[in-house]
Amino acid sequence: MGQIIVLRHGQTEWSRSGQHTGTTDLPLLPEGEDQARSLRAAMTGREFAEVRVSPLQRARRTAELAGLPATDVDRDLRELDYGGYEGRTTAEISDELGREWSIWRDGTVDADVPGESLADVGVRVDRVLDRARERLDDGDVALVAHGHVLRVLTARWLGLAPEAGALFALPAGRYGVLGHEHGRPVLTGWALG
Repeated sequence: MGQIIVLRHGQTEWSRSGQHTGTTDLPLLPEGEDQARSLRAAMTGREFAEVRVSPLQRARRTAELAGLPATDVDRDLRELDYGGYEGRTTAEISDELGREWSIWRDGTVDADVPGESLADVGVRVDRVLDRARERLDDGDVALVAHGHVLRVLTARWLGLAPEAGALFALPAGRYGVLGHEHGRPVLTGWALG
């Protein structure tokens, strides 16, 4: 049985500065392109039954540079919609609220421009996982996307609530491996690259 390889796109201007990047379609920085190329060696030798990528250019370009030709562009792999918090850092949001803010605890509550709930992201990634499971008998499945959506996806793979994605930090240009042990979903590698 194959494994699910989750790859976070390489560095962008906003991922470097800590700005939340959901729907803004930023390109990779040169260092992000180098990170993506460096993933190629780790992907070599794997038999991929499917490569699903987010529609955003930073993920598509990462897949290309990592040597993973996309078999499907999957809208369910797009990053969390941060609403009014798009382009802002955790520190800026915390200062405005007068308390420490966390996407995992507080969500994207912004009265003017509401974002997407973690529960909604959980529903999306459950669909992605259902599609990936169908292909695991044929080999590995690569999912190339973004930090928060892949963290929620990992939590859901392990049977945890979307908020448990807080436990799975995944830096830009890194990957993780979701597999099985004794028939149970497990995390077999994390933040590799």
